[in-house]
Amino acid sequence: MSLRDCQAWKDAGLPLSTTSNEACKLFDATLTQYIKWTNDKSLGGIEGCLSKLKAADPNFAMGHAISNGLMLVGTGTSVKLDKDLDQAVKTMVEVSRTQTLTPREQLHVSAVEMFAEGNFPKACDLWELILRDHPTDLLALKFSHNAHFYLGLREQMRDSVARVFPFWTPSTPLNSYVKGIYAFGLMETNFYDRAEKLAKEALSIEPTDAWSVHTMAHIHEMRAEVKDGMEFMQRTEGHWKDSDMLASHNYWHWALYLIEKGEYEAALTIYDSQILPRLKASGTMLDVVNSCSMLYRLQMEGVSLGQRWQAVLPVTKKHTRDHVLLFNDAHLLMASLGARDLQTTQELMTTLQEASKSPGENCQHKLAQDVGLPLCQALVEAENGNPDRVLELLLPIRYRIVEIGGSTAQRDVFNHLLLHASINCTSSIHKNVARNLLMERDALRPNSPLTERLIRKATAVHLM
Repeated sequence: MSLRDCQAWKDAGLPLSTTSNEACKLFDATLTQYIKWTNDKSLGGIEGCLSKLKAADPNFAMGHAISNGLMLVGTGTSVKLDKDLDQAVKTMVEVSRTQTLTPREQLHVSAVEMFAEGNFPKACDLWELILRDHPTDLLALKFSHNAHFYLGLREQMRDSVARVFPFWTPSTPLNSYVKGIYAFGLMETNFYDRAEKLAKEALSIEPTDAWSVHTMAHIHEMRAEVKDGMEFMQRTEGHWKDSDMLASHNYWHWALYLIEKGEYEAALTIYDSQILPRLKASGTMLDVVNSCSMLYRLQMEGVSLGQRWQAVLPVTKKHTRDHVLLFNDAHLLMASLGARDLQTTQELMTTLQEASKSPGENCQHKLAQDVGLPLCQALVEAENGNPDRVLELLLPIRYRIVEIGGSTAQRDVFNHLLLHASINCTSSIHKNVARNLLMERDALRPNSPLTERLIRKATAVHLM
């Protein structure tokens, strides 16, 4: 693989303010692994590249920007939680003031600084400013894509790539991965045919593109194409199982098809063999979410989980007070509720309430009062056997849950919660809610075995 030196970055119209060819190549190696969702041993992994990058040129502003940006965009931590990261962001800003940077590099530094403050919308604005003049700046494109995803801004996530896509010619490094990124935005905004075409194009160029595999998994999920989805995952498994950052999530998608079919034991086999071991090994927030989301779905389906929640709790418990993303909070809460850890549940709810009142520009804390807290309270009420209260909390905010971010498939767990609560309601006020929700779901995803099961359940208690 040919990594770009100072001159190559200049030739690409993306000059970097360093005289170190080594720093430029290590920047490229880091960016490449981030785009591919994998730690490439031949390159030394992302962490290895970043530590060598700092050594090659300690005053390389873009080196600081990619390093801090990757830490923050992973959403496992924040400057409030991590003193080293807080100091690293301050160092990045100080370094940028002592250097003569290009306007593009200065915007990169400012965007990471905004993201560090929890002001995701402002960070997106700055990355989009970069892309307006530099449409092949892949770091700006990917950071913006991630931040829009966390904000639940699906159209913006799609259009951010649409605006620059024509500039990505076959000769541009990593161009096929941009097809996959664009395909995901198209899929999330229901352009399934166009998304499928692009994802398949990306995979024909690079079969190990785990993100494009993931987009295809979503497309089959959204269309309730269970058989096609399972066959696709099985057929491509050899290509994506070594993508250490995304493999667990792709296995999660595979398990969703099995849950949809009602094949719970097969889903648990994937959980036990692929999802839990990867969570224990990595501790990353995506792997946390995969585990919690899957167990919660199985629990709602009435599956006995044994001690599985207790196995997840040591990892999730460490993040009880973090409140980096509301999406994360809801999944962490599933674990403490599932493990019946009342103290951790109470701690999460109390500290989230406090965060919702904190001043500043943190977009997640601002959203907590209106969306995050009612959503989390609904999870607590479900655990306490109060389905009517779950409905009272969720129905008014159901169309705002998108604002906590995540994909449509990931947020579907909250639709399941609402459906199960509506079927179990006792109050006459909520008599027809289950029927209405199930008809709506059936219209959106025809031929869904899971919807058919829930309709049968509702019919049994005379709700349909």
